[in-house]
Amino acid sequence: MADPAPHCYTESAAPPPPPWTPAGRTDAPVADCVLCGEPTEHPADLPGTPLCPVCAWQQAQRSACSG
Repeated sequence: MADPAPHCYTESAAPPPPPWTPAGRTDAPVADCVLCGEPTEHPADLPGTPLCPVCAWQQAQRSACSG
């Protein structure tokens, strides 16, 4: 049987992903969560009430269970 081709990437084969930035912008300030004050994924100039991922998940869980 022939030598199979590698199925997994090694660290040398794939470069590491770039660091995460909100909405792909590196210079824009991010909005703080209105419930806990943690930084969110949303830019500060976005209208609305920004929530961090944890608070957004908790709000969705509360609304899903309300009758």
